[in-house]
Amino acid sequence: MTTSEQIRVLCVRSGISLSELARRIDQTPQNFNAKLKRNTITQAELIQIAQVLNATYEQYFVLPNGDKVE
Repeated sequence: MTTSEQIRVLCVRSGISLSELARRIDQTPQNFNAKLKRNTITQAELIQIAQVLNATYEQYFVLPNGDKVE
């Protein structure tokens, strides 16, 4: 699943439209939709999305010895 698809599912499960999410992260719906289409959402934006939706965002690698690269 792409990041854009994840954001769409997150919105459905959170009961919020993509347009409302865009406004909450201080972007226009048009700009945010373009980023979703191009799949160019930054990690900073993903963190901001998680914050406004009261969710947790985690992105990291886990090495065989259990170390996390965050």
